[in-house]
Amino acid sequence: MSQIVAKSEEQKDAEAEVDGFHDDLGPFVVAAETTRMAMVFTDAKEPGNPIIFANDAFLALTGYAREEVLGQSLNFLMADATDAGALKRIRLEFEANAEAGTEILYRRKDGSEFWAGLFASPVRDKSGAIVQYFTSFVDLTKHKEEQAQSKMLIEELNHRVKNTLATVQSIVWQASRANSDPRAIREAVESRLFALSRSHNLLTRENWHSAGLLDVLHDALEPFGVSDGQAERLVISGENIRLSTKAALALGIAFNELATNAVKYGAFSNDKGSIRIDWTIEPTPDGRLLVLSWREKDGPPVAQPLRKGFGSRVIERGLTHELEGTVQLDYRPDGLICTMNIPVPGSRDG
Repeated sequence: MSQIVAKSEEQKDAEAEVDGFHDDLGPFVVAAETTRMAMVFTDAKEPGNPIIFANDAFLALTGYAREEVLGQSLNFLMADATDAGALKRIRLEFEANAEAGTEILYRRKDGSEFWAGLFASPVRDKSGAIVQYFTSFVDLTKHKEEQAQSKMLIEELNHRVKNTLATVQSIVWQASRANSDPRAIREAVESRLFALSRSHNLLTRENWHSAGLLDVLHDALEPFGVSDGQAERLVISGENIRLSTKAALALGIAFNELATNAVKYGAFSNDKGSIRIDWTIEPTPDGRLLVLSWREKDGPPVAQPLRKGFGSRVIERGLTHELEGTVQLDYRPDGLICTMNIPVPGSRDG
């Protein structure tokens, strides 16, 4: 907590000299007192440049009363008085009178910190000797916060781009592994990229914070006419729990694979099949678990595939590698059942 400094005779004389400016430089001093820019005068003849004048804007910026400021060293506001780099920059600002100023982290009376641009200009007497410094402070806190926000957004964008490229690389690799026909590879890659694009659009609408599971599901199924055109053959049951961006992307692709299979070979490849999708949250020793079930029935008879298909590998990679979850594909004669077990966002990292 600040204490009122016991003033020396020199300090009193310096303050009186500033008061005397009202007679010779009246308009200037009045402007300094009333401007919205925080300003102080310091005594260059004393060590530490003690403050001999502070305007109302400076007091409003720092939270101190005028009597708590006068007589204090100019650097008493520094958040870290031992910061050698900041002390050097301040010294150079006073010695060189740099036009650019310098940025210093300060602390208000209430303990909150703020960044300010420090600009110092010398005041000389008739002989040319520096007797005072006219010092102004530009509050840079908002600017610094915007810089930090911009840096965070750039880092997040880089992270998303890397993740997206890794997903695209996986899709291309899986497609080329499963097919030798260039046309088949192209179609397989395009359909997955469209699914990825839809998930990106959904997350963009949500400012990339999170996405609702119902929203991810409906967004993935919509291109297949499953959400609306065949709504009577689709039953969805579950709360619209929030998903992390990583989970939304992985599930968006997984739902796209399941819907693609249902339209080509499964419950939506005839006029009788139906699909039920439901999920619950179950507690486990390692945290909460999202258990989601995709059940098809009344479609064409289902047979266990002789080898793992492209779609199943895409689903397993997304859920197992990206979300540390598990997926089980049960090819029952009366319809495919896909069961997903995924750690709930917040119960584990990711």
